Amino acid sequence: MDRTKTLAGVIAMVAALASCGSKPALVVGSKNFTEQVLLAEILAQHIERRLHVVVGRKFNLGGTLIAQAAITSGAIDLYPEYSGTALTAVLHLPAGKDPAAVMQQVREAYRQKWQLEWLPPLGFNNTFAMMVRGDIARRTGIRTLSDAARTKAWKLGAGYEFKQRPDGLAGLLATYGLRPQGDPVTMDLGLLYAALKSRKVEMIAANSTDGLAAVLDVKMLEDDRHYFPPYECAVVARESSLARFPGLDAALRELSGKLSDPVMRKLNFGVDGEHRPPAQVAARFLDATFGGATFGASR
Repeated sequence: MDRTKTLAGVIAMVAALASCGSKPALVVGSKNFTEQVLLAEILAQHIERRLHVVVGRKFNLGGTLIAQAAITSGAIDLYPEYSGTALTAVLHLPAGKDPAAVMQQVREAYRQKWQLEWLPPLGFNNTFAMMVRGDIARRTGIRTLSDAARTKAWKLGAGYEFKQRPDGLAGLLATYGLRPQGDPVTMDLGLLYAALKSRKVEMIAANSTDGLAAVLDVKMLEDDRHYFPPYECAVVARESSLARFPGLDAALRELSGKLSDPVMRKLNFGVDGEHRPPAQVAARFLDATFGGATFGASR
C-alpha cells in the first residue's frame, strides 16, 4: 500500500469531519464496528448524564489511522482504543506481552507525542480471535492455531485493516505456518460471521468479545504461541478537553473496570444478535451500572 496516499486520504477525511457544521461542547468518536459504536455511545450518554453538556457523536469514522488523526486534529475529543493496536499500528513499536507494560508504554508515548491521555482500562481485553465453524472443529478435533496449521489449507476471511496491520495477517501466518487457500477474503467486520456461516470462508479473524461468538456454532482457536499482544480497551482523550471540562476526567474514570469480557459480549450481542439500537443498549447498561437496575433483565 502507498503510505503517502493513505495518509493523504486520512488527512482529507479528518478535514471534512472538522468542517461539518458547528461543533457541540464535546465530541465522542468511534471506529467502524459494533463494539466501538456501542462504547462511544456509552461514553457520550454517561458524559451527558454527569456533566449536562451537549455531546456530539462522530461514530463509524473508519479504521485506526482515521480515528487517530481525528483526535490529534481536534475533530473529536475522545474515543475508545485498544492498547495493542496503539502500540503496533499507531506507534509502530514491537508487540509486547505484558498488559501493564504495554499500557504504560502507550500512555507515556501518547502524552509526549500528542498530549493525549489514556484513562484506566474499561475492564476487558478484546484480542483478535481466529474462529472456525463448529462442525469443522468437531470433525478435525482442532483446539489451537498450531492444530489448525497442521490440519489443512484454510479459506481465510478478515477485515481490511487486519490484512495490513503489523500485528495482523502476515505475522500470524508466519508465526504458525498457517496456509491460506487462495487469497484471504477481506470484508467489513460485520460480514465475517455471515461469510463463515455461508461457507464462503472457513476461518475468520474476529474478536474475542464478539457477541455472536457466544451464540453461533463457532470455535475460537487458542493463540497457543501468544502471537497477539494484549488489547486492553481504554478511553483516549485530549488533555485540553479534560482541562476544559473539570468533571470529565472523573466521569470517565467511573467507567473504568465496569466492562468485563462477558459483559462486553452481552452488550455486543444486544446490537448484533438482538438487533437493538446501540443507544438503547448503552442506556440499559448505564441504568444497570449506576441506577440500580439489573443489566440483562427482561423488559
